[in-house]
Amino acid sequence: MTTSFPVSALRTFVEVGQRGSIKAAAEALHVTSGAVSQQVRLLEERLGMALFTRERQGLRLTEAGASVHPSLLEAFAQIDKAVATLEAFKGRQTLTVSTVATFAASWLVPRLGRFNQRQPQIEVRVEATSALVDMRRDRVDVALRHGLGNYPGLEAIHLMAPVLVPVASPDLVADSHALKEPGDCLDYPLLHDCDRADWPLWFTALGVAEDPRSERGTAFEDDYLLIRAAVAGQGLALVPQEYAREEIAAGRLVQVLDKPWPARFAYYLVTLPGAMQRPEVQAFVDWIKEEAQASA
Repeated sequence: MTTSFPVSALRTFVEVGQRGSIKAAAEALHVTSGAVSQQVRLLEERLGMALFTRERQGLRLTEAGASVHPSLLEAFAQIDKAVATLEAFKGRQTLTVSTVATFAASWLVPRLGRFNQRQPQIEVRVEATSALVDMRRDRVDVALRHGLGNYPGLEAIHLMAPVLVPVASPDLVADSHALKEPGDCLDYPLLHDCDRADWPLWFTALGVAEDPRSERGTAFEDDYLLIRAAVAGQGLALVPQEYAREEIAAGRLVQVLDKPWPARFAYYLVTLPGAMQRPEVQAFVDWIKEEAQASA
């Protein structure tokens, strides 16, 4: 009897195997690290064997995992190609764009009116979700993803590389001396993303000696929640500059130091192979590349 496995779990296994990192795979799949870990755990439990060895530097395929990874990678590439062939027969003038809520609210949606004015015949549907998105199954035409740009079976265009800035509620820093050096941030509660990686890397990049306080504090799976916690005065947050721009302009946040730091991951526009043969997809790609260049 043939045992079936969830396609999403197999896709997640392929992505993690390609990158050797839960976080990198999560960025590529446009989901949280927790969702990736859950899918890997589900697959390993169904198989009754380990597919990865956990190491300090990340994840390494076990002998069993390495024996099937190339075949699965090729299989998904063939599926993508077959679906792209079917999509080429469609002549619809609608677009479904998938991205996370924070990027949609802070960058895409405020600019989307300009695309509507330029291409009024194209209807755009924005899906703002952190759930696992399968571009074939969920009929997503364009995904705006935050990652390293390596998306097997998909076509990716680099849009922009955001910088991270340290921000806080004005009330949190009002009763003390202004922060003058990066190390001064260690005197405050720090708010983290789910991997707790950005603050330690930021301190290291700016020459601050290793300190256990850099990894302490509340962690959030979504940048929107991270920013809300900072606005509420719960600590300092290291967030993409674009995400904090509106809150800073409104006075709900302040940038505590002029120390922007390039994030390791960039934003990419991702499509299925051949999708840009459709005029509406090409029109959206041309427009969003112009917007990304203007905001760089």
